[in-house]
Amino acid sequence: MTPARSGFKFSVKPQEAILMLITMFWGGTFLAVQYAVTLSGPLFFVGLRFAAAALAVGIISLRTLRGVTWLEIKAGVAIGLSIAVGYSLQTWGLQFIPSSKSAFITAMYVPLVPLLQWLCLGRMPGMMSWFGVALAFTGLIFLAGPQGATFNLGQGELITLISAVAIAAEIILISAWAGQVDVRRVTIIQLATASLVSFMAMMPAGESIPEFTPGLLVVALGLGLFSAIIQATMNWAQRSVSPTRATVIYTGEPVWAGIFGRIAGERLPALAIFGAALIVLGVLVSELKLKKRATATPQASDSAES
Repeated sequence: MTPARSGFKFSVKPQEAILMLITMFWGGTFLAVQYAVTLSGPLFFVGLRFAAAALAVGIISLRTLRGVTWLEIKAGVAIGLSIAVGYSLQTWGLQFIPSSKSAFITAMYVPLVPLLQWLCLGRMPGMMSWFGVALAFTGLIFLAGPQGATFNLGQGELITLISAVAIAAEIILISAWAGQVDVRRVTIIQLATASLVSFMAMMPAGESIPEFTPGLLVVALGLGLFSAIIQATMNWAQRSVSPTRATVIYTGEPVWAGIFGRIAGERLPALAIFGAALIVLGVLVSELKLKKRATATPQASDSAES
């Protein structure tokens, strides 16, 4: 007699395992950035970080720059502006809120994408996208309030929420030019633009160049190189990993940020943790449904983590 086989099978591809490992390390970057802003202003740190990333990607893909087009320059500059705004505000917000709270609020960029597409492009989100937005904003109410009990967006929460909107705009811009440009060339241009814009914004913002300490250089250059490596690894892994499965894996990023934050001594109240869980659920609901409706957006969202 042939033994009965279970209908449930769990397997993880090597590429998926690598993405899980990357997601875990990426969750720890929020804590690293929070340490960096004790040594530097947010604009200088973001500029230095993306300068290192642009240099690393440029060295690897130097030959591809010879065929750059005006469309790729336009796309790279526009996306780079969104990156500069998003990451500068996110880094600024980390001066006021814990890294774990920042990670969960930043994750709201996923359900915000269909909302921005509706407002800017007239594309009405589906029912599940609306449900995901509602879940995420309900989670924000619990996460943002003092002791997680009331809705009161403080300075850090508001700045970080605006950064999530900028990151969502980045995703939409990437989607708009998907398939029309060379990814490597646009990546170099967008990273270089993000760095240049951040440095240029220092003077109007009244931010001065900090003292170059070993800690600042290690964190900024390390995150820059990591950003370059992570992008190349994600592009390789997602050749055989579906966008849906990749999204589920990437949703673990704020969860890992929360774990690392707790190890470092951060303590979120119980209702705030419940709110964080609602945000993660909203991300999953919104993005999974969105992938069935429009395949370009999920691919672009993977680049937002670069």
